[in-house]
Amino acid sequence: MSDEGSRKGLEERASALPQSSGVYLFKSARGKVLYVGKAQNLRSRVRSYLTGGDGRHQVPRLVERAADVEVLVTPNVKDALLLENELIKQHKPPFNVRLRDDKQYLALRLDLAEEWPRLTMVRRFKKDGARYFGPYTSSTGMRQSLSNLRRIFPLRTCSDPVFRDYQRRGRPCIEHEMGRCPGPCVGLVTTEAYRELVDGTEMFLRGRSSDLMQSLRERMEEAAREEKFEEAARLRDQLAAVEHTVEKQQIVSERPVDRDVFGLARDGGEVELRVLHVREGRVIGSLEQSFSDVRLDDGDVMGSFLGQYYAGHGAERQVPGEILESVGVDDEGALEAFLTERAGHRVSLKRPSRGAPRELVALAVRNAELALQARLEARESVIATLEEIQERLSLSTLPRRIECYDVSNLQGTLAVASRVAFEDGQPDKNEYRRYRIKDAPAGDDFACMREVIQRRLARREKEPLPDLLVVDGGRGQLGVVSAALRDEGVELDHLGLSKERDEASPSLRVRRGGGLKAERVFLPGRKDAVMLPPSSRGLLLLQRVRDEAHRFAIEFQRSLRQRVGMTSILEELPGIGPKKRRALLRELGSLKAVRGASVEELAQVTGISEADARGIHDFFAALRSLEAEGEGARDITSDATESAPGGDPEPGQPDAADPPEGTQLPSLTPEVEPEE
Repeated sequence: MSDEGSRKGLEERASALPQSSGVYLFKSARGKVLYVGKAQNLRSRVRSYLTGGDGRHQVPRLVERAADVEVLVTPNVKDALLLENELIKQHKPPFNVRLRDDKQYLALRLDLAEEWPRLTMVRRFKKDGARYFGPYTSSTGMRQSLSNLRRIFPLRTCSDPVFRDYQRRGRPCIEHEMGRCPGPCVGLVTTEAYRELVDGTEMFLRGRSSDLMQSLRERMEEAAREEKFEEAARLRDQLAAVEHTVEKQQIVSERPVDRDVFGLARDGGEVELRVLHVREGRVIGSLEQSFSDVRLDDGDVMGSFLGQYYAGHGAERQVPGEILESVGVDDEGALEAFLTERAGHRVSLKRPSRGAPRELVALAVRNAELALQARLEARESVIATLEEIQERLSLSTLPRRIECYDVSNLQGTLAVASRVAFEDGQPDKNEYRRYRIKDAPAGDDFACMREVIQRRLARREKEPLPDLLVVDGGRGQLGVVSAALRDEGVELDHLGLSKERDEASPSLRVRRGGGLKAERVFLPGRKDAVMLPPSSRGLLLLQRVRDEAHRFAIEFQRSLRQRVGMTSILEELPGIGPKKRRALLRELGSLKAVRGASVEELAQVTGISEADARGIHDFFAALRSLEAEGEGARDITSDATESAPGGDPEPGQPDAADPPEGTQLPSLTPEVEPEE
């Protein structure tokens, strides 16, 4: 908070500002950008903040923290709006709202410069000359739309290397046999005919269904006149498929108008925005955006959102001729001029007060309200879950941030570790980390765990510790963590999570007598494990965190095996040096033979003891088991072997953090819309 002297200096600075258009940045005493805004008259706008003439409720809080103001002059307000968006993206000011990066959404990309264009799914819009369609908030919905589209306009789906491979073979793939590709790789379709499929695809995705149907109808009639009846029949089927698809879209206007409709819902600092995309009078898609701890008024939120929404991807994101919004925005004229320039045609920004446009805005607002309600209810559910964990396990703080560690090795080799982080019940993938065990023996589970935790604690100044630390393991792993914390003088809630023992089936998730193994929660200083009921939402969250940590560790180990190759893995086996490796390969003939040899065959190799032979055999047996189980493999080693890590980590890869196929993780929050 600035003192009286800094406030006076801020007022003097504001009085000397130019009376021209531009962007202003309020900064804290440490130079952090608190807020970025645009203005027609910089001096007048900034002074209104300091004199109380602005009137917005967040202004006093902003002025209290501000110690300086910096300005950047622009030729006009339109340019100021564009610069404002870029500075918000760069500085991430706490008093502004920021549009989430489009990498969180999927889009379809169509590069018309390719000889045989195809649709590909991407996460980022790029200025590379290609056409982009989206974003899609639902991957399931997008794939369903793509599947339907391919029945009407079957473009190729193969990558360029695969395409060239089939060219060399001289025969098409099974996609052609199924009628989902015209076979351009072997010349079964002309360039002109394929281009017609591309044009139809683009028109369909642009929402130009009327133009598309008219074009198909004209081409069908022309083919019939020329007695090209097979061609006419094909076009007739395409036309019927397009008409059927269009019929299922919601009609919101009898006029074939293109609009984007923005609705805003708010509950305190929680804000939800919903965008409805209307093309030719039909809703063809929507997008929602959530904001928390918003300190701007609704008009500022809407204005900032509109600028960022279209500015970042104006060349790829279609800007319709009409934009409807539920709240008024400042500098509406500048925003209209900016959007008109981006779109290349006249764009009008309206807040309708009657008729069908008002009903459409009300529909967008209603959708935003429902999404906001679902989000708030989900948050309450998560908090209740965390409170249950705190109460049932007697934790000192509410575990809003949880870190879980897992260590994994393959028969005493390739010891690796992972860290996953959950914030309020959801994965924080930017905080995922992967580790190679450096000093501890790969087969010593407890030593590996100690190394990992020590490396994590050494970085606690740069990376603050969580509210709760979880390890995959029982009392032994927990004791290692407790000792490491005690050595560093750190007090931190921590626990171990493992499945109950079943001597009849120690490596299976299911008892031989039927039913799943119960989970045991081990707490420091407590002899007996805590058994939470299977229906406990707190237990479901802990299981989800633990399973994600294990999956991430196994994934890292698998990638390492692929990088180093089998020969290098053999080099890591304890007791197998260069001389013994050469003997194995020389006397058995190949690595494949070594891999398939029995214990007796291995023991007959010069220099290989019976213990060496059994270790090599067990190693390859575990490897075969892992390969057979695939991504879902869990029990190639004991639960104790697959524990957890920490240290100068390799950053996690967020896109790789989805659970393996077939794994069901309990959902703590109701889904508003399906996500990838």
